[in-house]
This record gives sequence, structure tokens and C-alpha cells, in this order.
Amino acid sequence: MQINLSEMYVDSEIKKVVTDVLDSRRYIKGNQLRLFEEEFSSFCGADYGIGVSSGTSAMLLTMMGLEVGQDDEVIVPSHTFIASASPAKFMGATPVYVDIDPLTYTLDPEKLEAAITSRTKAIIVVHLYGHPADMDRIMSIAKKYEIPVIEDACQSHAAEYKGRKTGSLADMAIFSFFPSKNMTVAGDGGMVVTSDEELAKKMSMLRDHGRTDKYLHEMLGLNLRLSEMPASVGRIQLKHLHEWTEARRKAAARYRSLLNGVVETPSEKEWAKHAYYVYTIQTENRDDLQQHLNENGVSTGLYYPVPVHRQPCMQAEDCVLPVTDACVEKILSLPMHPQLTEEQIEYIADRIKEWKK
Repeated sequence: MQINLSEMYVDSEIKKVVTDVLDSRRYIKGNQLRLFEEEFSSFCGADYGIGVSSGTSAMLLTMMGLEVGQDDEVIVPSHTFIASASPAKFMGATPVYVDIDPLTYTLDPEKLEAAITSRTKAIIVVHLYGHPADMDRIMSIAKKYEIPVIEDACQSHAAEYKGRKTGSLADMAIFSFFPSKNMTVAGDGGMVVTSDEELAKKMSMLRDHGRTDKYLHEMLGLNLRLSEMPASVGRIQLKHLHEWTEARRKAAARYRSLLNGVVETPSEKEWAKHAYYVYTIQTENRDDLQQHLNENGVSTGLYYPVPVHRQPCMQAEDCVLPVTDACVEKILSLPMHPQLTEEQIEYIADRIKEWKK
């Protein structure tokens, strides 16, 4: 048996909308993008969507929108993909890393306030693996110091915090539609969502060379736009997102029942609805288990073996994050996608159990 870590859904409707865009000869800045922005932001519970070329572009756009720059600090967890933090550094700011909650892998509110200084320009909260961070506590601290908060929701499409979807819990949020995500645009793509009208207008201009007219540029911007074809795919994918999320949660429940007491399985707080972008376990001798599963046809992933604060280009070697540094030695992500069958899950669990013996 060969089981992929993730699988992208493609059907005849997706193929048709791509063909329709090709036939329309309108490839950028058309109705597909406008409708996708409206539909996705509404799904999240936000008023505005700004479609961009990737999740990284989305984060960069928020940094530009907040005018993050030299001498600023941006608070961010280190247990995440580098693009959660690298746009801040690219803009000249200093990422300030905060350790994580050991159960949710998200920013620990208990450690947030100590990281705030007079230079703090923004707080980035990553809903890692599909589990939302404890937003009420984080937003309370941010409000006390009047610091804007950005949700990095690139892994949490359709996840919920106290009944509200991620993407509607802070000043703005970013999403990625990379092919392995809970929904995709069949390539790179992303979106910023917000209910702040002025920020939305500003970021819409910044992602299109800062222009108000074809040849009138009021701001120094970039080309970070999302094209019509990926937007058309995103609209179809969005229609399936609810059912796919329930399928992921069903697969996670089956994993949990089979692996309870064998390895450490993911937690889900009582106030959370986990979207299970990946299903991440912890175990001693992780590398040995990974090799065993790969030899038996089970694809696995490591998200993320080298924390951001230990990346050479981020220059934070003296940073000490004990929870982050401990978990990255034990984490292993198992296959997780809506097409995963019960037979496949049982096969994976059996291979883990035989390794454990």
C-alpha cells in the first residue's frame, strides 16, 4: 500500500472553470478574483478579501499595510514555517520569538506580554496544524498595548475558536492556498482578510503597484496579485471546504482511537474546532518511526524540524525556546486529507504499533 501525505482534489467542474477562464481571455483583475475575495472573506466572517499570489505575499502585504520597518519588532512564534516571520525581517524589522503551548503548538499567551516592548509593531499568531490559538487572551493583551494582531491562518481554513472561524478573530488574517492546504487554487495563492475598510483599501492598492489608475501610483507597491485561473479554482474548492473539514475530523478521530496510548496524539481544546491540516503525533525515536513508515509505503512529514529562530538567515541563535526546541525532536505528521480511507488509517496505525513493539 502507498499512502500519500496529502492529496489535492480535482474534478470536472474545476477543469471546466479553468477552461472557461482561458476562453474568456480575461486572465487578471476580473470577476473570478472579485467573487473569490467576496466569497472567501464572507466564509471567514470578515468584510474584505484581498487575493494575492501566495501566503507569503499575504504576510508581506500585512507588513506593508502596517508600515513595518527599521527599528520595529514583530512578535511571532518560532515553531512555524519561515514565511510567518521572514516578511517582517524583509521589511527591516526584528522578529521577536515567543514560545508555544505544548498541547496546541500555538503561541503561549502566558509568555506574550513579557516579549512586548515600545518597539513592538505587530503580533503574529499562527494557528498551527489547524488548531486555533487562544485568541481572547492574546487579543486582551494586544488591546492593552494597542498593538495590531495578524492571524496566520495558512493552515486553519474552517477551524473555529469559540464558534467563530479563524480569519475573523484579529485585525487581519492571512491564508495560503498552496496545493497541500485544506483548500487550494491548484498552485500558489493566498489572501488577506480583514474588516478594517481603510486597511483593505490600502492593501488592495499595495498588491497592485500602489496604483489608483493604470498609470497613477500613489504608493510604492508591488505586483502581488492573484490571477483569474487560480481564483476560479479557489471558488470551487471553497464549496467543498465544509465537507472536507468534517472528513479530516473524522479521520483524526479514527487515528486517535487507534493510536491512543501508542504515541502522543494531537490535542483539541474545548473552545476549538481543529481543522487538521496535518495530523501531528509525538514520539521518542521519531526518525526511526519515520523510516519504518516510509519503508512500508506511508508518506510522512516534519513540520518543522528546524525552528525559525535557528534558521541561518534569521540570525537568532541566542534565542532560547525550551518548548519549541523539545517538540521539534519528536514531531511527525501522518497522512491527512479528505480522501483518506478507514482502511488506510488502520494500515498506518498497524505499522506504528508493530514498530512500537
